[in-house]
Amino acid sequence: MQKNWYVVYTKPLREKKVAFLLTKKKIENFCPMNCIEVQSFRGNKIIEEPLFKSCVFVYTTEKEVSLIRQTDEVINLLYWMGKPAVIKEDEIDVIREFTKNHHSVELERIQVKTHDIVRMVDGPTYSIDGKVFSMKTKIMRVNLPSMGYIMAVRLKDENIFAKETTILQNNSFSHS
Repeated sequence: MQKNWYVVYTKPLREKKVAFLLTKKKIENFCPMNCIEVQSFRGNKIIEEPLFKSCVFVYTTEKEVSLIRQTDEVINLLYWMGKPAVIKEDEIDVIREFTKNHHSVELERIQVKTHDIVRMVDGPTYSIDGKVFSMKTKIMRVNLPSMGYIMAVRLKDENIFAKETTILQNNSFSHS
């Protein structure tokens, strides 16, 4: 049976615990973490929190879904059109890379319709298999069409093009 990436919906603030329990059951999972700088009375500090609230990604077959549902703190899988929502592996790879290289990632909800073609018209644009990487005014956006989100991050470096080139080289993307 073929394995796919699915989204598990968890009880609030239980993403890390669910990821731990799934790992214990030997189910491959991914809980992307977002590092955020917050101000406190002692100064600035960095905290780590799940990027997608109440969500953990699992790489499994449809037959193993019942085992996942029986996990403590799991509510259910997310569904799309009556079936468990499948997330493209290249989007999981992009989330991994993006959260590894950037802090304070923001999510923007987008309208998702079947058979939509993604296109960005502002600024320099890079497109690979429906994902759009866009740079404008020190903000980089990555489209995740199968999830209905755009990840965005403000770049602090003055040399935007060096960061852009690094990302493109690391992922062997081509300019369109």
